[in-house]
Amino acid sequence: MTSTPAPTGTMKNAGSTAQPQFPRLTRDRPLGWLLLITGVTGWLASGALVLEKLEVLKDPGYQTVCDINPWISCGQVMQTWQSSVFGFPNMFIGIVAFAVIITTGMALLSGATFAPWYWAGLQAGVTLGFAFVVWLWSQALYSIHILCPFCMIVWAAMIPLFVWVTARNLTHGIIKVPARAARIVAESGWIITALLYVAVAATIFFAFLNVFIGTSGF
Repeated sequence: MTSTPAPTGTMKNAGSTAQPQFPRLTRDRPLGWLLLITGVTGWLASGALVLEKLEVLKDPGYQTVCDINPWISCGQVMQTWQSSVFGFPNMFIGIVAFAVIITTGMALLSGATFAPWYWAGLQAGVTLGFAFVVWLWSQALYSIHILCPFCMIVWAAMIPLFVWVTARNLTHGIIKVPARAARIVAESGWIITALLYVAVAATIFFAFLNVFIGTSGF
């Protein structure tokens, strides 16, 4: 007696974590890579800021590696109250938060699965982080009028991180919305990410227009 092979695509190997019903980056393994990449990027930028902050604390006259001109300077941003909103330097939040993202990404890549409450907690974390980054971005552009390159790397990492964790939680029912709406968001993830990058670039351009066109500036 011979066995009849199952039609392609109708069976999964035992223990497989493949989720073909969802757009690619909302599946655990591809999302794990995105979490790892954005987590490492944000953690390194936060770490660089920590090291520079320590140097500034030791020597108030120290020039950070990104003190380029009056409008691009980590050191000047570090002297503002916005850089220590909770009574300690903001970059320490990044060190801890991005470490969690890195750990989650590595766990997903190793085949781990998480309970819905964990994904809900992660969603809350990235949403608060994204909101905090948006606030810091607005302060840098419209109040401080100085850009911090390492901070901008953190902004860049937070955008796809927020978009794709949200898309994943929409498609997996952690955030309750109609299935069609969840799929539209998930399938438009990179478009949403690109539009957010364009929006950030445009606001920087217009906020620093006087600098770009070579006039007196702020």
